[in-house]
Amino acid sequence: MHITYLRDLFNLRRTQVIIGILALLMAAQEARSQGIGYRRKHLEYYDDKPIHYGILFAVPFTRFNIKHSNDFVPKDSAYAIQSPTNGAFRMGFTINAYLNEHFDLRTTPAVSLYERHVKFSYPNGTDRTEKRESTWIEVPLLLKYKSLRRVNSRMYMIAGVTLGIETNVKRNRGGGVGALNTKSSDFSIDYGIGYEQFFEFFKFAPELRFSHGLTNMLVPGTNSVANGISRMRTHTVTLYLNFE
Repeated sequence: MHITYLRDLFNLRRTQVIIGILALLMAAQEARSQGIGYRRKHLEYYDDKPIHYGILFAVPFTRFNIKHSNDFVPKDSAYAIQSPTNGAFRMGFTINAYLNEHFDLRTTPAVSLYERHVKFSYPNGTDRTEKRESTWIEVPLLLKYKSLRRVNSRMYMIAGVTLGIETNVKRNRGGGVGALNTKSSDFSIDYGIGYEQFFEFFKFAPELRFSHGLTNMLVPGTNSVANGISRMRTHTVTLYLNFE
């Protein structure tokens, strides 16, 4: 009986100690998030400036969203038409205008190097890939919603539209009737989420942004390559590294 009592008392004490440690850890985390004591607040008056500038590097993953035409089955010899996802590169700069405590107006003009593919698979086991290697200038107009700053960090969401203009394209040799032609401009809806971390001399913000093209990039023609396609729209997921 005495041994059982001691064992229960020991278990109770152990539980109390664990609860106490957890409470201390939670209190320390709360103090850390509130900037009490040992955490220094970097760039404390950062939001007092109406406009900020920065640079960005980004890695887009892009493809075409393809919609088959009514001629896909009866006229097209391919049994599958798809666009695989390909990596790309983007570099540009940032202009951010302060509106109020929670909202900013933002643009991130950039140059993007894309390579989008359209793959045709045929019943005899052969494949044909149309490559669209091109350079684009993209200018977004975005509204940014940001949370309250917690010492040196905060979250944000972003949404808006982007205008893209193709400046150079490497078309397939022997184009004409055998090539898949695409338009040289695009308009898309963008949205995403990001995280801002303030350091002593700059702010670093990784961001994940989704882009859905609204323009049908397919140029209608008489070539047989595009018989099975009625619409091609761009779809891109981009990881941004922003420095301001």
